[in-house]
Amino acid sequence: MNLSIRSAHVQALVSEAARRTGQTQTKIIERALEQYLRSLGDPTTQQQRVDELISEMSERISNTGGPLNTETIYDGAGLPA
Repeated sequence: MNLSIRSAHVQALVSEAARRTGQTQTKIIERALEQYLRSLGDPTTQQQRVDELISEMSERISNTGGPLNTETIYDGAGLPA
């Protein structure tokens, strides 16, 4: 499979990285993409965190006895309660 990179900037970055490391341009792109995907994290873990946050917020809303409004989410000084 061929990949055509039309961006002169990206081509220059890949060439510079290959020159500095002595690796092939393919290896440079492979490593960069692997690192990028790792930085995104596991989609399952991300979804679990979102679910946890939703659950936590639902519990906090339930604890207020009703819908959130400025009186329930901020204290008298205007800071989060």
